[in-house]
Amino acid sequence: MAGTARVSVDEHRADVAALLAPLVEAARRRTRTEDVLLADALGRVLAGDLVAPVAVPLFRNSQMDGYAVRAADLAGASADATVRLVVAAEIPAAPGVPPRLAPGTAARIMTGAPVPDGADAVVPVEDTVAGTFAGTPRPDGSGPAGDAPAGAGASHAVEVRAPRASGDFVREAGSDVRPGDVLLPDGTVLAPHHLAAAAACGVGSVRVVARPRVAVLSTGSELVGPGETPGPGQVFDANADALGAAVRRAGGDVVRTARCGDDAAGFAAVLAEATAVADLVVTSGGVSQGAYEVVKDVLGGSGAVGGQRGGQVGGQDVGRATAPGVTFRSVAMQPGGPQGFGTVHGTPVLTFPGNPVSAQVSFAMFLREPLERAAGLPGAERVRTAVLAEPLTSPAGKRQLLRGATGPRGTVRVVGGAGSHLVASMARADVLVDVPADVTQWDAGTEVEVREL
Repeated sequence: MAGTARVSVDEHRADVAALLAPLVEAARRRTRTEDVLLADALGRVLAGDLVAPVAVPLFRNSQMDGYAVRAADLAGASADATVRLVVAAEIPAAPGVPPRLAPGTAARIMTGAPVPDGADAVVPVEDTVAGTFAGTPRPDGSGPAGDAPAGAGASHAVEVRAPRASGDFVREAGSDVRPGDVLLPDGTVLAPHHLAAAAACGVGSVRVVARPRVAVLSTGSELVGPGETPGPGQVFDANADALGAAVRRAGGDVVRTARCGDDAAGFAAVLAEATAVADLVVTSGGVSQGAYEVVKDVLGGSGAVGGQRGGQVGGQDVGRATAPGVTFRSVAMQPGGPQGFGTVHGTPVLTFPGNPVSAQVSFAMFLREPLERAAGLPGAERVRTAVLAEPLTSPAGKRQLLRGATGPRGTVRVVGGAGSHLVASMARADVLVDVPADVTQWDAGTEVEVREL
């Protein structure tokens, strides 16, 4: 440990960004990618252009329910001078090749069905005298609902009351996408409509940027998991699940979650397991000024294992030698002042305070944006201005990040107090109100800077 120092929020943000820069660079260079099934690709970041392997549409097909025709047969058609065509075929949207259309005939055709050779236009059923398929027999003499044949080989005619130009209501093969076209560019964050385009081209899997693998370790002997029964002096752990969710929302893949007591040897063993499988380890708790700060004790070298400083646990050093690259410091902000960063066994580690609000604020301020970039996601602008709906006061000398709820007409009000244990007020907030260290009071109506949660 290089000693405890107080630094600004911006300085710590820069140090965390530098720590995670290799992960961000790997995403930028696309050095870690994976293929995922299209069904699992929602929200993933495309690694390289996705090129269409086939044409869309695959074949000429009808844009409407109606009749495939030769446009030349309808010259002069109008409501007062309809053109009568023999209906020679029925073409459903189904496998198969329809027969060639002879001059002076029409084929009843459904939306998406292949347009037969010889036809160059489609007449919507609404442009016929009947105006509907209901009650009209099929070319084989049966009715539209499978009625008994009116006569073997019987045919019927359709009266068209409007002319059509060649190409009307015909979707040509490749009119949407041609083979070799860039369907989706590199870096696309895949949304449902992107997946629809890929599926329409028959793409079953896509190559995406590999997600950063993150381990989340929540420390404290007083913690029990949600759903468990707490004993005397125990509290529910609000950090493991919440930080894991924050990691996933930022594009990370949580590969290890653990709840650790205040035992140095136990924590060191879990930490060694986490660094072996993760690209980044995030811890909560054990970094303040108390007597049982297990993260500081192990990573900072002040702890004891078996009554001695340092030592070996599971083949890994414990104490000062475990993580000579970890620095603990006080960041001039509230909540979330105690912070740590560095590397353990070559893996980046960030240490957050254990109070739930402090942990969430720390993630929002220091980790969310670099983790998104490490996942290949585009940077999102989350800092904006709002107008205070109520006055506020703030202690001098420390930057305050107050939970705020936005209201109508761009207003914001502070919810809950400044305490880092007030997790329920965090649930009512959608922004952090950023109060500079030199501000002690703001009046209602003041324009302030907020950061979206």
